[in-house]
Amino acid sequence: MSLLTMDQRRLEAILNKAVAEHPLSYQEIAYLLSLDNPVYIGRVMDTARQMRDKYFGDKIFIYGFIYFSTYCRNHCSFCFYRRTNELSPRYRKTLEDVVTIAAGLADSGVHLIDLTMGEDPVIHDTGNFEVLYEMINRVRQATDLPVMVSPGVVPDDVLHVFKDSGVDWYALYQETHNPKLYSKLRLGQSYEERNYRRFTAKKLGMLVEDGILLGAGEDCADRARSILAMRHSGVHQARVMSLVPQPRTPLAGRVMVPRINEYLCIAVMRLAMPERLIPASLDVDGIKGLKMRLAAGANVVTSIIPPSNSLAGVSQSSLDIEQGLRTVPEVKKILAEIGLTAAGADDYKGWIKARKEKTVELGDCRDQVVL
Repeated sequence: MSLLTMDQRRLEAILNKAVAEHPLSYQEIAYLLSLDNPVYIGRVMDTARQMRDKYFGDKIFIYGFIYFSTYCRNHCSFCFYRRTNELSPRYRKTLEDVVTIAAGLADSGVHLIDLTMGEDPVIHDTGNFEVLYEMINRVRQATDLPVMVSPGVVPDDVLHVFKDSGVDWYALYQETHNPKLYSKLRLGQSYEERNYRRFTAKKLGMLVEDGILLGAGEDCADRARSILAMRHSGVHQARVMSLVPQPRTPLAGRVMVPRINEYLCIAVMRLAMPERLIPASLDVDGIKGLKMRLAAGANVVTSIIPPSNSLAGVSQSSLDIEQGLRTVPEVKKILAEIGLTAAGADDYKGWIKARKEKTVELGDCRDQVVL
């Protein structure tokens, strides 16, 4: 028996196990992430789409994105908006601006409004989160859509207010689940506290999102551990994005990893967590990168940003925004080309309701990660 045939058999055995929804082991996940044969990667992506279709059919969710404050007190080594970067476009959108933009996004057909900010010292250092509470309430009233907040690490009492304000999602990305690498990426920030805040939000009844960053110094073993960590912690949405080296940051000179790594990671996350939401972000490659991320098994399109509002993206602060390419109509064109369709607002609200009920049913216990 040739080595190639043995590899094929091993791959098919793992894929069959995933289709049967038996949890993949660390070794199996790491093996899939190490693949470099295009034919084998294609098989993984094919199977990931099969699993997406099982749970979501041809329906894709779409998220509107409002980065309402680009000020941040932190020094993350990968981030364009780190406190000391003088090149970063800085702004704080007014409450009225945010509500108007959110209403426009709702009219365009998004299923969720993602309110994102850096850890703005005007809010975080003073503890004055009231402006954020009012923003959440006004946006919910103006759009009648679910709301995600991405405000960084916030105190427990703030999480309680988020819950009482009707926030559906709390997004807080770890970037890596290797504590040593984490300390090099999120300088001076507690690894444990970030995990704890996500767990607390989930315990309060909110849905939670975690995410990893590719090309920031991790290896396949780190990626596998991150996927297992997200699966076992019970996140409802798991994201992966490739590092875009930013000027005047410690990682500015890093060579970007081949994009196939991100596609493969999306596919493996789908196999490991078939029923959860996995985004295809427009923030790395813009609209041209959407097809491959969907082909890898993603079922959410994120970072819809309307033009003419002076909003910024995160990894790519201006890519495709003013050209009107990061909009719902442009996304729908891509979906139609590949046999997919945008879900309805009720589809998304129904998924949220069902997932919250399932989370309550399962309780707050987390599985032990076994490597």
